[in-house]
Amino acid sequence: MSDLFHEEVPVEFLKKVFEVMGETPWHIYQILTKRHDRLLELASELDWHKNVWMGVSVENQNYIHRVDCLRQVPSAVRFLSCEPLLGPLQLDLTGIDWVIVGGESGPKYRPMQIEWAQSIRDRCQDAGVAFFFKQVGGITPKAGGRLLDGQIWDQMPAAWEQHRKRWEKYRSKPNRKPINRGATASVGM
Repeated sequence: MSDLFHEEVPVEFLKKVFEVMGETPWHIYQILTKRHDRLLELASELDWHKNVWMGVSVENQNYIHRVDCLRQVPSAVRFLSCEPLLGPLQLDLTGIDWVIVGGESGPKYRPMQIEWAQSIRDRCQDAGVAFFFKQVGGITPKAGGRLLDGQIWDQMPAAWEQHRKRWEKYRSKPNRKPINRGATASVGM
């Protein structure tokens, strides 16, 4: 994984990536960046198709300013990735469609306080914003589980359901015919 808005990614390359995303509207592309300034600088030069969702990382209150930049981007869906969540957040969810929250995982993980996630979830519910709780965190991603107050939170933005309905009829259906393991094939030469 990399950050498309890294300073060393050429603008022409970025434009080509957005062009390809526009040519494949049956896919949803979730782009996440920590480089909010470059995102805002280049946003007007890019073609923002409905299937391109833009998000910024907000790990703690020190990075809350990234949300203000994201609001100015003409993306169909704007989302926040609060993962790893390293502190409480005072979020203004105006113009935000989706918030993803998760604790850190790995040998040197920094524990997330469950109250931080609960507070964000409550703000999302009050604002009508989809909330997705990815994990509590711990030594391994599954160590703390996915439950928040005894519930799995897998909400998706409204645009997801619209997209799914539009493209559902084109979804390939698996061939469920049993394989005849005793058959042989011959190739004519």
